[in-house]
Formats: sequence, C-alpha cells, structure tokens
Amino acid sequence: APPPPGPPARGSLGIHRAFVRSPLGLLRLGQLALGAACWVTVAAHRYEGAAHFALFAAVLVWLLTLALFGLSLLGRWALVPWLGSRWLLTNLVHDLALGVGLYAAATGIMGHKAEQKSYCNLPGYSQHCLYGAYLGASVCGGITACLYLLSGLYCLWRRCRDQRDIV
Repeated sequence: APPPPGPPARGSLGIHRAFVRSPLGLLRLGQLALGAACWVTVAAHRYEGAAHFALFAAVLVWLLTLALFGLSLLGRWALVPWLGSRWLLTNLVHDLALGVGLYAAATGIMGHKAEQKSYCNLPGYSQHCLYGAYLGASVCGGITACLYLLSGLYCLWRRCRDQRDIV
C-alpha cells in the first residue's frame, strides 16, 4: 500500500504545519515535555533497584516519541521502511502499547518507591530525602501515561473512521 500523503514535496525540509496544530501534534509536545520531566527527575537523584527500569522505560519511550514527532513534524514518515506506509497504525501501537504500558509501569514503580520513602517527609528529618523526587517522577509519569492514552485513542478514532493519515 502506498504511504499516506504527507505535505507537498519540496527540495528542502519544511515543517508540516498541519501536524503541529493537530491534536496529535499538541499531545506529542506535552508527552515530550512531561516525559523529559519524569526521566530527568529520576536521573538527577540517587536511585536504586526498580527505579533503573523506570528510568529505562521513560527514556526509551521518550526517544521513540521524539523520533515519531520529528518524522511527523517534517512530514518524512514515508522514508521509514514498512512503517511509513502504516504511519497511523505505528503511532497507535506506540501510544497504547509502549507509551501507556511503560509509563504506567514507571509510575507504579516510582509511586511505590515514594511510599517507601514517605517516612523521611517528617519535620526534623536531617538526611537527604528522595520522597519528593520519587513522588514528582510518579506524578509526571502518570500524567504522561494519560497523554499517551489520549493520543492513542485519537489515533484509534481516526483509524475507525477509515482515515490513514495522522492529521
């Protein structure tokens, strides 16, 4: 099947303005901002155990989202072998399987770690407390998972209406 139509072909790279203004483009910007806040919060503090997986999951999904956003922003998804002709389905699977799944797992892990460190939130506790960092990462991860759910549902809605393009 031929790839879905992109922006008009030009010699130089240009921004696909319709994507930037679309619900999916705006959701991608939110996912990138909150996803970065989540993994930077974890990476900036001392972490151990399952937080390694949470950091891995957040960075992996963030990098894949950055790649999807970049290709969609430039309208160059047709350059991706096999996936370019199924760009809407690629975005759908990325959002629902990877985005929601891995960010929900990361949120659960960081929430559990915050609960384990809740004792250090007491007044007069003199040691370095990771409760705030873990809680912040959990909240950012939870909101990011919700944004992935919304974008996945948007892609599913477009797919159910027999549309093949992301815009």
